[in-house]
Parts: sequence; structure tokens; C-alpha cells
Amino acid sequence: MKLNSAEEPAMPRTCLSPSRFPPLLAAALLAGLPGCGEDVQSPTSPESVPTLSTTATPLSFLQVSMGTNHACGVTTDNRAYCWGVNNGSTSQVTDFSDKPVAVGGGLSFRLVSAGTYHTCGLTTDDLAYCWGNNRLAQLGDGSRTIRQNPVPVAGGRHFRQLRAGHTHTCAVTYADVAFCWGDNTYGQLGDGTTHGPLKPVKVAGGLLLRRVLAGVSHTCASAAGGKTYCWGNNPYGQLGDGTTTQRLTPVAVKTGLLFQQLTTGQFQSCGVSDSKAYCWGWNRHGALGDGTTTRHSTPTAVAGGLLFGGVSAGNEYTCGVTTGKLAYCWGYNGFGRLGDGTTTQRLTPRAVAGGLHFGSVNTSLVGYSTCGVTTGSRGYCWGFNDSGQLGDGSSGNVRLAPVAVVGP
Repeated sequence: MKLNSAEEPAMPRTCLSPSRFPPLLAAALLAGLPGCGEDVQSPTSPESVPTLSTTATPLSFLQVSMGTNHACGVTTDNRAYCWGVNNGSTSQVTDFSDKPVAVGGGLSFRLVSAGTYHTCGLTTDDLAYCWGNNRLAQLGDGSRTIRQNPVPVAGGRHFRQLRAGHTHTCAVTYADVAFCWGDNTYGQLGDGTTHGPLKPVKVAGGLLLRRVLAGVSHTCASAAGGKTYCWGNNPYGQLGDGTTTQRLTPVAVKTGLLFQQLTTGQFQSCGVSDSKAYCWGWNRHGALGDGTTTRHSTPTAVAGGLLFGGVSAGNEYTCGVTTGKLAYCWGYNGFGRLGDGTTTQRLTPRAVAGGLHFGSVNTSLVGYSTCGVTTGSRGYCWGFNDSGQLGDGSSGNVRLAPVAVVGP
């Protein structure tokens, strides 16, 4: 994920103009700011941490996913909630909500993944549902119709894992077959074309894949045993194959490492091998965490000697949770997305403020906010909060350190 400071990424053509964003975010985009962990954790004992005063009982989360200006999560009783800007993506009737609202449809979810303006999830019976913006068929229901409530992804397949990207979505069946749907401008669906289908298409190559991670305009996946493959857009080496060549089908990441966990960001990718974090791709603001701003087209070790259980790559920054359950972030820190109490860029990992113990953290692919779930199943978010995407009952502000997601 490394780039020289003079380099500017070519934004995907699906990026929206500032006029489509809430006023505060539009102002940031006009000012020239860049921008176009999802594992479930078992609940343990709740933590005693100061939170904002609220009369509602806080939700207990299995998992939380950060979109651009909305976030969603699944509670320990398998209900899905979302908060922030609606745009069809939060399954609510108002323009935005600064606290969680229940997703409609009465489905029981085990996982949700928030894209830029859409959301997808897997139910407890392993079926995929999506809702929100569908201009580029990122919902996979065979149409381009916006959906205010979850609709089933075409095909009726049972999926083990799913990840919503910027404007495309990918998932893996229990037979280790990967499918993707939505925008395919850069070949990020991996089917050998640049055509955007209305329904899921099989990733080419006949690989048996365990997990697939949709980013902004590229996708990566891990095979059984930990071998890693990527495809799609590659101007900054985010595919990790040692080149900057666009790939329409999977190519192996050039490394001898086997990754136990994998993540894709805006223009970078990262993974964890034997508890050590590695990143590759764009690095203008230090998102690779190696202490430099030099891009790398093959995996490079994150500095600091920390041992990680998982990492999450986002919009020019990356966060991770150590094996000791502490959260660290590095890279661009506009709007406090690193959560260390400052807006200072960090070229190496910096501890998230507050000393909370996290089971997972989840970054935003093109936004400026981050969320996580503590080992006590509580949701916390930090960073940009122009439209209530932090879920703390407020909006129009910035949080430089974690704040608790309030009850509905």
C-alpha cells in the first residue's frame, strides 16, 4: 500500500460528486482530501467504560462494519442494525439516524458488510441478502433497483463468507467457490471481463478459495493453506504480484508467506502471517505501516514488532487488533480516523486511545470513520461523524477517540 507523496490515485469512475454528500463531507471533498477485521467475535463479560449518557440499553454486538457515512452491525441475538446516512443503505425511512435502527425484513443475520452506499449480509441459514444503492448492480438481485429492505441475492447459494466493497460484492460458498457481482470496471469481479453483470458471476481460474475480500477497485482472496490471490485495479501494486498491471483474473501475491487473515483497502492490501502484519500497495500517507511513504508491489512488514490477530485496510489507513486485544492504527489521520486522540499522520502503528480491548476493528474503504467491537461485545466508533455514522447519538462533529455506540 505504498505511494510516493507526490502521487495521486486515479479514482474509480463510480465515485460520486461532492454535491451528493452531506454538507460537512462535501466541504472536505472540495478541500481536496483524498478518498473516492470483519471477523465475528464471541461475547465475553461486558466492560466498564465511560459512555455517552443514554436512556436506551446499549446493544451487544457480534460484529460491526463501517461503510462511508453509514455503519451496520449484528447483535448477539442475530439482529442487524444500521446507523448514519440512509441513501437506501441503512434500511430506514429517514435521511439519517445518529443511533442504530433495526434493519427491516425480520431476518436473522450472522454477518453484515457495509459498502459505500449499499450493505450486504449473511443470514443464520447462510443466504446472502443486500440492500441500498444498486446503480451498478452491487446488490446482485438481477436488477439496478434501489432497495430499502434486504432482498435475496440471485442464485440462492449458501455462502460461508461475504464482503461488500465500494461498488461490488463478493462471497464464497461452502464448496470454496468464489462469486462476485456489481461494478467490474477494473476487472474486480475476476471473471475475465470488465462487464458488470446483474447477478453473481464465478471468479475465473478454478481456484478453491476460503475467503474473498472486495476493496474499492480490486479484490483479494485466500486459498486453503493461506496462499493469496488478487485481481482488478493495480496502479499502485495493491495486487501484490510485483507489478502495476491490471488483472482480470486472479494472480498469486508474490510472497513466500501464508496469510491466516487478509484485508483489502482503497489502494492497499494487508494480511497477517504467523501473527505478523504485512501490507502492500499505496503508501502516500503511511498506510503500509513500514515507517516510510514508499509504495510496495509485494508484501512488506509492518514496523513495530507487534503481534496481530487481524488487520483491516481502509481509506489510506490501516488498523489492527493485537493478540493482546489492543487496537492500533496507522496512516492518514484526517478527521481522527486512527482514534489516537490526534489528527497526526502515523507511519507506524499507534495505539487507539482509551485502552479498550477489542475483538475486531473495521475501517472505511472510502470514508473517514472506524468502528470496532470490544471483547465485551460493545460497539465503539471514532473519526468523522457528519451524519451520525459513529452511532453515538450525535452528528456534525469529529471524534478523535472511541465513543460508544448507543442503544436504539
